[in-house]
Amino acid sequence: MKSIINEFKDFINRGNVIDLAVAVVIGAAFGAVITSFTNDIFGGILGAIGGQPSVGDLSFTIGQGEIRWGAFLDAVINFLIVAFALFLVIKGINAAQNLAKRNASEEEAAEEQTELELLREIRDALVRRD
Repeated sequence: MKSIINEFKDFINRGNVIDLAVAVVIGAAFGAVITSFTNDIFGGILGAIGGQPSVGDLSFTIGQGEIRWGAFLDAVINFLIVAFALFLVIKGINAAQNLAKRNASEEEAAEEQTELELLREIRDALVRRD
């Protein structure tokens, strides 16, 4: 029983779990901002064009049923904004990682050159000694 508790403590104390928790909280807050933008600003503009106070209110009825196509449009707009923002974040992360890899490979190449120069100096010193 104690080993399970210790394993759980180790799991919780890992940086990945904390990073994931932070990402979830920030993601939820970001989702709220996007929802507000879509409903309050973008939806208001589209609603003014459509003659309704907001896009979410746009609907039509067929018989006894109401088709709330505006609410669906809100959800699609939210998804596209979040997906685009996520795309930009991932693109930025990939660019930063590629830059870091390039810098590391340049440093390795410089270090290899230094080692090569050192080996040449040792070789030349051994040749002069003979």
